[in-house]
Amino acid sequence: MPIQPQTAAIAERRQEVARVIGRPIWLSVAPEQPGGVVEGLDGLTAHVRHIGTAPAAVTFADLGVFTIEAPSDPAGVFVGEVALISGGASGIGKAVVEALLERGAAVVNLDLNPAVTSLFAPERYLGIQVDVTDETALVAAFDATVQRFGGLDMLVLNAGIFPAGVRIEDLATAAWERVLRINLDPNLVLLRESHSLLKHAPRYGRVVVNASKNVLAPGAGAVAYSSSKAAVTQMARVAALEWAKEGIRVNIVHPDQVFDTGIWTDEVLTARAAHYGLSVEQYKRRNLLGVEIKSRYVGNFIAEMLGPLFENVTGVQIPIDGGSDRII
Repeated sequence: MPIQPQTAAIAERRQEVARVIGRPIWLSVAPEQPGGVVEGLDGLTAHVRHIGTAPAAVTFADLGVFTIEAPSDPAGVFVGEVALISGGASGIGKAVVEALLERGAAVVNLDLNPAVTSLFAPERYLGIQVDVTDETALVAAFDATVQRFGGLDMLVLNAGIFPAGVRIEDLATAAWERVLRINLDPNLVLLRESHSLLKHAPRYGRVVVNASKNVLAPGAGAVAYSSSKAAVTQMARVAALEWAKEGIRVNIVHPDQVFDTGIWTDEVLTARAAHYGLSVEQYKRRNLLGVEIKSRYVGNFIAEMLGPLFENVTGVQIPIDGGSDRII
């Protein structure tokens, strides 16, 4: 079931409102009749021309009444813009949310963890508990995004699982299918349903896919994970080809292991380091630069890829791994 036609229409109207005001804005469905309402784009244009600022609200005969929030903060590169991320309740995803909020964006965060609903202050944050394998729930999340903020400017595909290592000859079909059902299939839904919104982003739509170093340098025992991340990388490359004419750019990052997350307990780290005959600190920094890759760094990198520094870049794949002789 696709997003509601009204959802795409609201996103298009937000683009038109932003054009009149001269910068990205948040457009929220008004729960009740607010004061200071202007009628339609003509009324909005007249108000901005004579008053010099955005009105509090605007009404459209076909869509209803919307409040307008048009902040102007030169320090916030994403002020007035809206980002949606999957799997943002912990790890790299949470770091991305923090980086986007710090840069002024409104963020919609989809995660299975119920804590997602209250991770951040609600003024510019909407956390939705979602099972990403539930297509109906994903589609409803886009409708909720537009009801709350008016559209979508940025999409970050991040949710996924990393199962225990299993060699190919021991991998059950059900285990294989579970990884693809979580790591791959939801990203088709998210890309497909986001398109009608991203193409109406006032500063053009942007997508970043958080894939994996395993795409470029796979490891034994991770065929399901590596294949799922390779497939979503290919999906992103095709999206970059198909959407470029609409100004939508799609880029990919391939982080190496990020150890400041919940899955890397002291016990797991000690065991993995011992497997390679290394100390824990040596294991964390086993790359050419000898650095530890932290979620905060990856989160900021993804946020920068969504910003103006990368406005002329699409379809690129960037390893975030401290340098690997298997990739260089």
